[in-house]
Amino acid sequence: MTRIALDPFVTDLDGESAALRAAGPLAEVELPGGVHVYAVTRHAEARALLTDSRVVKDINVWNAWQRGEIPMDWPLIGLANPGRSMLTVDGADHRRLRTLVAQALTVKRVERLRAGIEALTNASLERLAALPAGQPVDLKAEFAYPLPMNVISELMGVDAADHPRLKELFEKFFSTQTPPEEVPQMMADLGTLFTKIVDSKRANPGDDLTSALIAASEDGDHLSDEEIVNTLQLIIAAGHETTISLIVNVVEALQTHPEQRKKVLNGEIGWDGVIEETLRWNTPTSHVLIRFATEDIEVGDEILPKGEGLIVSFGALGRDEEQYGPTAGEFDATRTPNRHIAFGHGPHVCPGAALSRLEAGIALPALYERFPELDLAVPASELRNKPIVTQNDLHELPVELGCPFGHGN
Repeated sequence: MTRIALDPFVTDLDGESAALRAAGPLAEVELPGGVHVYAVTRHAEARALLTDSRVVKDINVWNAWQRGEIPMDWPLIGLANPGRSMLTVDGADHRRLRTLVAQALTVKRVERLRAGIEALTNASLERLAALPAGQPVDLKAEFAYPLPMNVISELMGVDAADHPRLKELFEKFFSTQTPPEEVPQMMADLGTLFTKIVDSKRANPGDDLTSALIAASEDGDHLSDEEIVNTLQLIIAAGHETTISLIVNVVEALQTHPEQRKKVLNGEIGWDGVIEETLRWNTPTSHVLIRFATEDIEVGDEILPKGEGLIVSFGALGRDEEQYGPTAGEFDATRTPNRHIAFGHGPHVCPGAALSRLEAGIALPALYERFPELDLAVPASELRNKPIVTQNDLHELPVELGCPFGHGN
């Protein structure tokens, strides 16, 4: 089996994903920092492995971890070993830690957040409209980032004053270019910040999920302080990063497919179709770290060996022709059925999927209604990914907004 080294600078994600698919449903890969794992690259095999009880989240199963080969200053250590939370345990412990979060993020409960998300979206659009006319705008920084961060912070009870520091730390947390000597301090700083937030909520509880986690622990659900802190960090990290990328990727897809954009703006294609196709075709999450095999597992004609690490390469399996047919590599907002698994599958499926879909479903139509002349300010070929092997994340999305609707049109 040929080993594929994942590019730490993410210069050609589509090409890399194609190479992974060509290697078969199970590919041997090298993560930045020289860490060797396996990747599942096809849809059917990914679904099977994500529900296979022989694939677990316990890092102590990992041969390389047991041998002491994974240094604590590895740039991806925070993703491989983020501490005890619903992300890193299985079975009864996973159900215990996930229950409160899942209950707070059901489709019905998330729908109650609609009015607040609409208000935040409108405020962001007002800020965009107030920017100097005729100048390119980084839509990621000015629109795609603030909305998800404000929504998830309100849900979790995080003060807006903490946003700049969170942004700084998460930039380092996800990047493969964080200098190794800075990794331990970055991890410690994240722990300190989220511990401060939990302590503040314990002293002054509010109507937020962090307070609910603390109250549940005190009422007998037995969440430790570490579990509460790590759960808060997990939800904040996942709850804004994925939605930022989703919003950015939808705009990029529509601007590079003008015929489909026209049909969307004319109402011939629904926004739900656009969002689901973007999740499949240009998924926000390129690779998810990490699971471990408790025994040898057959994957196609290959074997995932006992004690080895497994990542799920969503960027590869989202364009799997065996699942989506010969047009898998094309963007088609009318595609049906579109049974992608961009938010995962099985017990660890993302509990925030409904919230991310709702935010994108509110923000994107409102953006294009307000700025129907929106266009990329640079050729799509000049857009560059950030050096993050787990997130399909652009450095920036420069656009020209054009005249706002109702102002000179």
